[in-house]
Parts: sequence; C-alpha cells; structure tokens
Amino acid sequence: MVHAQFDNTARQALAVKAVDAKIRKDLSWREIADAAGLSVAFVTAAVLGQHPLPRASAEATAELLGLDADDALVLRTIPTRGSIPGGIPTDPTIYRFHEMLQVYGTTLKALVHEELGDGIISAINFRLDVKKVADPEGGERAVITLDGKYLPTKPF
Repeated sequence: MVHAQFDNTARQALAVKAVDAKIRKDLSWREIADAAGLSVAFVTAAVLGQHPLPRASAEATAELLGLDADDALVLRTIPTRGSIPGGIPTDPTIYRFHEMLQVYGTTLKALVHEELGDGIISAINFRLDVKKVADPEGGERAVITLDGKYLPTKPF
C-alpha cells in the first residue's frame, strides 16, 4: 500500500541519519544511486526527503547505508515536499539558484511561453543532470540541465 507523510519531520530525521551514514561509509551519491538502480538526481532527492523510492530501491539504499527496515519503509513514503524553509535561502549554493531565478525567472517564463504557449514545466515528470565541463577561459563550469514535461493550460 502507498502511504504519504503529512509532515516532513520523519523524512528530515531520516535524511540526517542517511547523510551521516553516507559520510561514515565514504559513499558518493552516484554509488547510492547505482545501488538503488535509479538516477543520481532522483535518489539524492529521495534520500534528502523529497521523493519516495520504490520498494526495491528503498531496500537496496537502506542496506547500503546500514539503515534498518523501518528506515526503508520511510524511504518509500510520499513526502511533504519542500526543502527550503520560508524566506531567502542563506546557503550560498542554494542562494545562487535563488538569485538566478530572481534575475532570469521572468526571462525563462517569457521564453517558455513564447516557445510552448501558456502552461507549466512539470517538476514531477522531470529529469535533472549536473555535469562539470572545462571552461575555455580556464577553470571549470557547471552545466545544469532541467528537463521537465511541458503541461499546457487547458481552457474549461
């Protein structure tokens, strides 16, 4: 049976426990995702409390991290989503994404609507990828791909 959390306390506590296990075992998110058999972005989000994992993935993740059967069960529950409490984020990395949306949010909206029409980009039917590439001017650059299904507004 599918179960949903009504408050994110259990998922937050599990996220703390899971990240601690990840650090103690010196695992990467990629290694955890490989054990779960799903994408690194999805599994990372799930372990951090933002998605439910299918049974086999939850059990494999729990086993790799040394978590118990109760933890595996919580990994399967549908969370109350949202990982950034109210207000402007203070973590510098998260803040920069906030800043990017402050600067480019209206541009993204204008371009999405011009190209696709009135609607939204799903964060549920969604793919995320992060890659490191060489910067031709020296150093490195981050390439972040957000790939969401477009859902048009339907008049009724």
